[in-house]
Amino acid sequence: MKIIVFLNFAISLIFTLCYFYQFVYVLVGLFKKSKTFSAETNHRYAVVISARNEGDVIGNLISSLQAQTYPEDLVDIFVVADNCSDNTAEVARCAGAMVYERFNKELVGKGYALDWLFNIIKDEYAEKQYEAYIVFDADNVVAPTFIEEMNKLFDNGYRVVTSYRNSKNYGENWITAGYSLWFLREAKFLNNARMNLGTSSAISGTGFLVSAEVIDKNGGWIHHLLTEDIEFTTDCIVNGETIGYCGKAVLYDEQPTTFYQSYIQRLRWSRGFYQVFKKYGKRLAGKIFKGCFSCFDMLMTLMPAMLLTLLSVIVNVAAIPVGIFGDSTEWPMLLETLGQTVLSFFVVFLLLGGITTVTEWNQIHCSKVRKIAYILTFPLFMLTYVPISIIALFKHVKWEPIKHSVSKSISEICDGDASAKEKM
Repeated sequence: MKIIVFLNFAISLIFTLCYFYQFVYVLVGLFKKSKTFSAETNHRYAVVISARNEGDVIGNLISSLQAQTYPEDLVDIFVVADNCSDNTAEVARCAGAMVYERFNKELVGKGYALDWLFNIIKDEYAEKQYEAYIVFDADNVVAPTFIEEMNKLFDNGYRVVTSYRNSKNYGENWITAGYSLWFLREAKFLNNARMNLGTSSAISGTGFLVSAEVIDKNGGWIHHLLTEDIEFTTDCIVNGETIGYCGKAVLYDEQPTTFYQSYIQRLRWSRGFYQVFKKYGKRLAGKIFKGCFSCFDMLMTLMPAMLLTLLSVIVNVAAIPVGIFGDSTEWPMLLETLGQTVLSFFVVFLLLGGITTVTEWNQIHCSKVRKIAYILTFPLFMLTYVPISIIALFKHVKWEPIKHSVSKSISEICDGDASAKEKM
């Protein structure tokens, strides 16, 4: 049984060594003032939206884009209605977007839809001379200054820029809050810290800007793994592209509300991480030895946490029959070791959830009671990642759409605090 204790200690030590730098990120996020930028030139952008059966929500996104403080004559909105069987295309056209309908049952997924639309824009709108594209999902809505703020970083030389990812339905339940806290923590204590330290940030799903030069150089959108955002991020980093982070460009998106939806989505994410690691892991590792810290950061994002967690599960599960059929006096040590492992996990994520909630308090739009309560459920949400990551190792996973139905404008989202106070 002593070997079990030793293995758990070794796993914890390796985990600490791999991720201690993220503790430094937290300190940077807490105490270092964020960089500020200004723009001398307003650039021309094409907004690109991939939508599949999202007629319920896409109108709010287009409305929020039309309400931008940025000059409207420098922004065009394109929608690819991808394999839709509802009124997504009609709603988007009526809202003022240029809509293209795509039907392809073989090349399925957001990456293929984006590539198809990029090629259309390049062929049919060359005279517009778009300098960059801003990519959204149909369930998003954005703050009025979103494009204005993103333009500042683009004007200062960043060819890829990600934004501050918030949520439309934070306070609905512990699942939506779990997602939301993770994305807020990613924005404040990962991307913000990376930006302040001069290293590369990471794309988080949606709400990002990419230069037309990057798309042209790649020959379109070439990233088609299950997590195309992580694949794109990794591809940028290994090729020396520094991704900027704009904390003042605020985006809201919808989180899954049921555990089944969450399971399907996170299973795809977990499998996608494995795919990206398989494709880029060797190149990332090679560039680490050449002094690329962003490559180390990305490699840590992709793999060790999942592998170490899996190894910890295997070690502790393997110890159970030893306790059952071996010396009964070993049981207290086994239970204590297992309890310490689980407790450490909960404490870490309880602290991360608590710190994030405090620092981003005014950005979380729900009642005070729910804000506090969901700090306590955040570790449980993260713990459910463990079995999902294990299943993803062995299960064939394909892209499946997540139904979006939370139709809220910016004012309705931000009025959530006031509404919650009235109900208390």
